[in-house]
Amino acid sequence: MWKEIRDREAGKIRPKSFSSRIKSYRVSDLQLSNYKDIVSSHRGSINSLQVDLTEGRYLLSGASDASAAVYDIQKATNYEGNGLIAKHRCLFSVDKQHEKGHKYAISSAIWYPVDTGLFITGSYDHHIKVWDTNTTQVVMNFKMPGKVYRTAMSPLATSHMLIAAGTEDVQVRLCDIASGAFAHTLSGHRDGVMTVEWSTSSEWVLITGGCDGAIRFWDIRRAGCFLVLDQSQSQLGRRPPVLDRAAANKASVSKSLSAGQSSLVKPRAPQKKYANGHGMKQSNIGRMPAKGSTRQRLHPGMLSIQDRATAHYGAVTGLKVTEDGMYLLSAGSDSRIKLWDLESGYNTLVNFEMVRLQTSKSIQLAISQDSAHVFVPCMAVVKVKYSFYVVTVFDFM
Repeated sequence: MWKEIRDREAGKIRPKSFSSRIKSYRVSDLQLSNYKDIVSSHRGSINSLQVDLTEGRYLLSGASDASAAVYDIQKATNYEGNGLIAKHRCLFSVDKQHEKGHKYAISSAIWYPVDTGLFITGSYDHHIKVWDTNTTQVVMNFKMPGKVYRTAMSPLATSHMLIAAGTEDVQVRLCDIASGAFAHTLSGHRDGVMTVEWSTSSEWVLITGGCDGAIRFWDIRRAGCFLVLDQSQSQLGRRPPVLDRAAANKASVSKSLSAGQSSLVKPRAPQKKYANGHGMKQSNIGRMPAKGSTRQRLHPGMLSIQDRATAHYGAVTGLKVTEDGMYLLSAGSDSRIKLWDLESGYNTLVNFEMVRLQTSKSIQLAISQDSAHVFVPCMAVVKVKYSFYVVTVFDFM
């Protein structure tokens, strides 16, 4: 690392390249902590993990032995090794012995987004259960038509309390905690729905990935999906950041003005106005085609050529939207990870290496807050991709 610092001082490498190398070195040096040990209470493989969004203190886990547990990751239960090693044991757990516990593997365990007083579990026993954290009792139970692969709640929601559920069934079901009933279903997939993810820019937009290889975007206020990602539609690389694009546009404008001083000024073409009343085009995500559009409007239940587009050559097993809402990462049973531009809906063709992924169940992707790292569980290892380009492998076995 000192060589890079000297090269940067001498001006031999550019600032972005220097920053990329330093971050890459730091990621490659990551190791399991020897000072914090979370003692698992599960007897089977862990399928789901989530830290609460309100305090960032409580860890919720769900496992294949049909148990769910909660851990306090800030306050240790006890210390060992002369006080150097903090042991974190579960505060409580619910398993098959609980009168209302799940009978088969828990595939998804999530916190209620605005309060740690509730958490939600989905299981292969065809049930989604809402638990009271204080009493460890089931306060709501939803019977699903098949195995539950993934559940999700929008962290932005202020107008609804909906749990989106992906199951063996072709329909996506929305469970309403407020009423204790199904709000409605979303039809469009031709096979089971492996993964669901809410948008980070709108509380009404839901993204689903199915065993049919399709990734669909839904506005839950309307019938039918408004976008299906197509892997054949692509653009080269990621879009530059907004500030960089603004600077580039400003430079191009000043250059054109200086060049036009010695030539005749051409009349400026009238700027096309869009529906928002400005000369700037808005993102298509979350918008339906305008009424009376020349494009043929299809019935929501009909399958057109566009509806048959696929994002992966196999089941879509994982989805994750970046914090800024600009990109979507998807993982599939074809051992591919893809990065999608949500403004255009195109595949960015970022060249991720082929990885060995779980194909029989949904996987949980994680992205850092600055969208610089994505953590991908690959069997016995976790692969970390820095800035969606550099790959580092951590072996946790």
